[in-house]
Amino acid sequence: MPAAGSEGEEGLAGEQPGPGTPKLCGYLQKLSGKGPLRGFRSRWFVFDPRRCYLYYFKGPQEPLPLGHLDIASSCFSYHQPEAGAAASGDELTAFEVHSPGGAVTVLKAATRQDTTYWLQELQQKRWEYCHSLDSRTSPTPSDFSKGLVAKDNPDISILNQNASAERARNILAVETSPTDLVGEQAASQPAPVQGSAINFSLKQWSTEIKNSMSSLRKGSNDNRRSIFYTTEEWELLDPTPKDLEDSMALEEKRKHLAEGSKGLTSSAFPFDFGRIPHKARRPLKDMIGSSKNRTSSDSSPTECCSGNGNRLLSELQLKYQSQQEELEKLKKDLLSQKELVRLLQQTVRSSQYDKYFASRLCEGVPKDTLELLHQKDDQILGLNNQLEKLNLEKDSLQQEVKNLKCKVGELNERLGMLMETIQAKDEVIMKLSRQLSECEDSTSSQSGAINSPTATCSNKELQELDRLKDNLQGYKTQNKFLNKEILELSTLRRNAEAREREWQAKYTSLEAKLCQIESKYLILLQEMKTPVCSEDQSPASEVITQLLEDALKAEPNEQPEQAFFKPHLVSEYDIYGFQTIPEDDDEEKLVAKSRALDLRSLSLSENREISTGVKWENYLASTMNREMMRCVELKNLIRSGIPHEHRSKMWKWCVNLHVKKFKDSAVPGYFQILLQKALEKPNPASKQIELDLLRTLPNNKHYSSPTSEGIQKLRNVLLAFSWRNPDIGYCQGLNRLVAIALLYLEQEDAFWCLVTIVEVFMPRDYYTKTLLGSQVDQRVFKDLLSEKLPRLHSHFEQYKVDYTLITFNWFLVVFVDSVVSDILFKIWDSFLYEGPKVIFRFALALFKYKEEEILKLQDSMSIFKYLRYFTRTILDARKLTAIAFGDLNPFPLRQIRNRRAYHLDKVRLELTELEAIREDFLRERETCAEKRDLISDDEEDS
Repeated sequence: MPAAGSEGEEGLAGEQPGPGTPKLCGYLQKLSGKGPLRGFRSRWFVFDPRRCYLYYFKGPQEPLPLGHLDIASSCFSYHQPEAGAAASGDELTAFEVHSPGGAVTVLKAATRQDTTYWLQELQQKRWEYCHSLDSRTSPTPSDFSKGLVAKDNPDISILNQNASAERARNILAVETSPTDLVGEQAASQPAPVQGSAINFSLKQWSTEIKNSMSSLRKGSNDNRRSIFYTTEEWELLDPTPKDLEDSMALEEKRKHLAEGSKGLTSSAFPFDFGRIPHKARRPLKDMIGSSKNRTSSDSSPTECCSGNGNRLLSELQLKYQSQQEELEKLKKDLLSQKELVRLLQQTVRSSQYDKYFASRLCEGVPKDTLELLHQKDDQILGLNNQLEKLNLEKDSLQQEVKNLKCKVGELNERLGMLMETIQAKDEVIMKLSRQLSECEDSTSSQSGAINSPTATCSNKELQELDRLKDNLQGYKTQNKFLNKEILELSTLRRNAEAREREWQAKYTSLEAKLCQIESKYLILLQEMKTPVCSEDQSPASEVITQLLEDALKAEPNEQPEQAFFKPHLVSEYDIYGFQTIPEDDDEEKLVAKSRALDLRSLSLSENREISTGVKWENYLASTMNREMMRCVELKNLIRSGIPHEHRSKMWKWCVNLHVKKFKDSAVPGYFQILLQKALEKPNPASKQIELDLLRTLPNNKHYSSPTSEGIQKLRNVLLAFSWRNPDIGYCQGLNRLVAIALLYLEQEDAFWCLVTIVEVFMPRDYYTKTLLGSQVDQRVFKDLLSEKLPRLHSHFEQYKVDYTLITFNWFLVVFVDSVVSDILFKIWDSFLYEGPKVIFRFALALFKYKEEEILKLQDSMSIFKYLRYFTRTILDARKLTAIAFGDLNPFPLRQIRNRRAYHLDKVRLELTELEAIREDFLRERETCAEKRDLISDDEEDS
């Protein structure tokens, strides 16, 4: 995939397919390994439309791919079995992917239908991707996700689709539909098992170990779950002793029944019908373990360990039976001990009664009352004994019922087996009857024996005819597919040749222009070297004038047929919509053109180093089967800058990361409700918002006129926020924050981005009328500058330069209109992920970048003048980022918070003193008759 240039030559082609487009993914068998280990292994395949790669993973839940296939540069084929050979399942469902360099990858689907579907889809994806390269250098607006930048399509399509080729492709297409093993729903199903496959790979050990370790990392299970996660979670448990006991008892019982029935059938009938006993249910873990043991034993070259396993199993069964007998003995002992305890308790109870009665008798209780109590006590004891007898009878009856149920169950099983025996005998009788009838027919039809070979031959011919028809249909399908493959490859080859010719013409044009510039430059040097004594205008001045005119010429809009024959060095607008060359001053135009050329040169040199782009592609590929989560790897990637084609997706993810609790607590359609309220009932902030709309980013084409698309979106977001946060309402500076967010986000996402900045990142009073938080941050920044750059701080103190007049706007609008656009958006990438600490880092990095130049200035006016524009001369974003995140370390956030709290108290005290002075002045003016008539303009307006 071509690298993205500074003109936005690659957009969000890497975004996932929309909700209407099914994702191409599913299980395939991949042939891999060497020697005896070579075989088909089940892999989970996912197609990535960003690079036209087919990634394969060990399973749907794995974060890291085992490898990929470059579909854009590959061709496909499959072989029809020979006419005389029997077609195996592998031959019918396998196909080949031929990659550049002669590498051949053999893949196999579960069914022939899935094979045809995969081939058709891979052909279609390759056609769409390669045709997108031929027809355009930047994607159509639908390929972008969101934002105003997504609406731009600066480059021109010059190649039209070949209508005849499209018709031929449609005619040759074979319509198929996928099965359950293709698509996102296949991730919830088990992988198809290949009986003879050895699921083992020495080459891919490292990746599989990484995948296993990543699943063991600490953290939320939700963060590691994929978009292909299963809806059920299995828990593998060891079988309990009761389960083992029941399964063993049932197995023994059925074995004895089977032997008994076998003996009965052998004595009653001369044939022996052996039957397989039913298997007891086993826990899931044992089933999986036995399956693995079977697979390993089938694939192992030696099988001598099976006897040892059976011997060990018999020993364990004997030990288990002995332990069961001991357990039964202990149970009986326990019952006898319980009975003894019960009798002792009764004896103790009766002795307590006697003692009680004896004590009462000593107290003078009447004798007849004692006799009556003795009688009642005897009755109670008798009833208790009777109750115990009844309980024992009840237990014995329950045990008897239980035994009877077991006997009934055994009789039912025996009856079932006898019924099966009778059915088998009936089948044997029927079979013998048929044989007898066939023998009678054969004896009666001996006269027609001459005609029987003819009938047999006709049946064979019919079977051969059916087989030939099937082969013919298969060859027709294969012929259609291969013809379509040849057609597509020929078309793609012609398009590649045309694209190569166009790039060659562009290169020639660039070389010609370079030669012209070098020629004029040499003439200028020669003329400057030769002294001119006459007063006439020298040729050098004419050359200089001509060079300046050529340099300041804007690139005109070209015709489509000339698009590739004219080199695009500097366009009128950059990829973000900012004007590259101002329209007023010629000198400023020349500086801006020079700066734009330097930026273009830097971007071209960065595009040659594709390491950052490859890292982003690899990271996004690893998140195809899992959700993104905060990690050191992602932070380092964002610090290096988010690629233009992925910025919209990443900004939206960062914003949702910070405002998740706000969005969860908000009602559905919260933004639309606020917007409707703002449109129906204007608030005091509406007037100021309307005044600032066209003053937001006048040098950006998305906000340059009242009819621009960005103006209406900017108005909606600011009005909605003024209703959400009436304490702030609107503050000058919020409009620029929203304008930058809208370049890559839609209205609602830009609204939540503003909420993130104002309510999550910045202190509470940052954008209120007093700008208290902004003033505090300037004092914190002074402290950090004196600590990190002491020489520069002393230089400013020496010449009494208040640089906070410059840096105040940096913090308020996060460097909007202060640095070049490429650096601005790299700062915003880190700012939206890490928070406000990034502003301090880059503010210090800007001063450190130009520290030596500032130290050379020796008066306050020149220093202040230089500070007003020096940030626009910094073009190397990579160097600035290295200073911000490398040279300025350590940079603890706790230190910033502590200093904010310290300076906040001081600023509040100063504001209180100013308010007291203001009140004293107002009281003095009211008491003094001479000053009473003098009022300020603000008071007059109020």
